Amino acid sequence: MAAAIDYRLAFELAPVGLVLSRHRTIVDCNQHLCEMFGASREQLVNQSFLVLYPSALEFERTGARIAPILNTRGHYADNRIMKRVDGRFKGETFWCHVTGRAFDRRAPHDAGIWTFEDLSSSRPVKAELTVREREVAAALLDGLTSKAIGRLLGISHRTVEIYRARLMRKYAANSTADLVQRLTAG
Repeated sequence: MAAAIDYRLAFELAPVGLVLSRHRTIVDCNQHLCEMFGASREQLVNQSFLVLYPSALEFERTGARIAPILNTRGHYADNRIMKRVDGRFKGETFWCHVTGRAFDRRAPHDAGIWTFEDLSSSRPVKAELTVREREVAAALLDGLTSKAIGRLLGISHRTVEIYRARLMRKYAANSTADLVQRLTAG
């Protein structure tokens, strides 16, 4: 007879950051997530996900953007810039791959499970970017066109092109492909 699986131990030892959430609040998290964000479990549990975002605006926009996708599919994934909470890197921004699943897709923010993977070793953040520039940069890295980014962010494709041009200036890129390469390299 096989030994019972210790799910709590599996949660704690998972090789990615794990969060159980209710209404966009951290109900529980594993040690890997604490280490990634430079915080203790006490600093994160019962806190809004807002503490992990560079700004309240990004927190609000992300929540609004993912709700319809969670409603439709029941799961969501993207790459986004997050913020370290405490420790020697407090306030540092970093690229993070976030994946989540709603327990009930009809109420996507009621409860869910989320994974967080730190991408900073392969995709450092070097230039100071605005909230919208970070959103456009993340979508460009996902290979989306200006029209697709506009639909995703609820802005016109012309506005996306303005933000892409700003990013190209900040990263001294000659083309969108060059910009993507520079964003990836930091």
